[in-house]
Amino acid sequence: MISEQVLSNARVVLAERVIDGHVVVRDGLIAEIGMGPAKGEDLEGDFLLPGLVELHTDHMEGHYAPRPGVRWNPMAALQAHDAQVAASGITTVFDALRIGLNTDDGMSAEDFRRLGEAIHQGMESGRLRSEHFIHLRCEVAAPDCLDSFRPFEADKRVKMASLMDHSPGQRQFSTVESYKMYYQKKKGLTDAQFEAFAARRTRESEEFAAPHRRAIADLCSAADIVLASHDDATIAHVEDAEAHGIRIAEFPTTLDAARASRASGMSILMGAPNVVRGGSHSGNVSALDLAQEGLLDILSSDYVRFSLMQAIFAFDDVIALPEAVAMVTRHPAEAAGFADRGTIEAGKRADLVRVNADGGVPMVRTVWREGRRVI
Repeated sequence: MISEQVLSNARVVLAERVIDGHVVVRDGLIAEIGMGPAKGEDLEGDFLLPGLVELHTDHMEGHYAPRPGVRWNPMAALQAHDAQVAASGITTVFDALRIGLNTDDGMSAEDFRRLGEAIHQGMESGRLRSEHFIHLRCEVAAPDCLDSFRPFEADKRVKMASLMDHSPGQRQFSTVESYKMYYQKKKGLTDAQFEAFAARRTRESEEFAAPHRRAIADLCSAADIVLASHDDATIAHVEDAEAHGIRIAEFPTTLDAARASRASGMSILMGAPNVVRGGSHSGNVSALDLAQEGLLDILSSDYVRFSLMQAIFAFDDVIALPEAVAMVTRHPAEAAGFADRGTIEAGKRADLVRVNADGGVPMVRTVWREGRRVI
């Protein structure tokens, strides 16, 4: 039996333009797009966007470990996370799981494997509103990074991995002072405790970072897992990323690194909160500056899920709405290797979001995944 619905009286955001029109959905796919009204569900002039594609969010961890020493049921944690993701207009999400633990925060490799198993079970049982995949955040300086990666090596839900090194003097923390400001406050360390912590992290980076980076890059290449490089700050970082087959420059911290990433053919991903706030909270390069230079391809919600939707309408005159929407739909879908979603066009999945943008803060009214209403 054919299932059909018509979404009418909408401002439909297509790849190149916005039209006043309607969309016909048939059996979970976009069947037709037309100008003007049609008999069907009246969207009252709201925007109709493709479902958002999120490549990097680690919010599920906060639901699973809401307090020090507390572990929530992993499926309940995933469902709470999923509800917030879908309500933000995100229909495809890559849940970031940490691989390599060296922050002494009580989480274990087994904790993250449980979360990975919950994602599998949630998708197979139809419990989830959005479609979930796994993004492995590989802390290459951690002694257990490679061992923690191994259980995920053949996991078909793993579609992306990022290589990162949060050690003193590296990338995001280019100076020991910036590292101290972040970690000493976060962990409540005395000066002596911080010095010991930083010295250990430096030793581990020197010993493990390079071999782990190479080994994981090789494993991802063999498994067709998309690789990203995290927090590149220098041209040398970008050259190293290129040598390892990196396809996505994730949160480059400087304009030089972003320019080098573009020259190397990488997609450049930045945080949507950077756009919404008008700059980086840690003093790194502004996403708006990169956009003005044509050096921004993909946005990630980073630490605020709803920031993806906010960012679309926060560019003002910097870039047009269809181009902004592409940064959270078409471009991340293409970077992840998905050809079936990311735009409103005939034959694509009917992953759609109804948004009212009046009043300064956009409001997600309805979300469909494969034609089925989930919000």
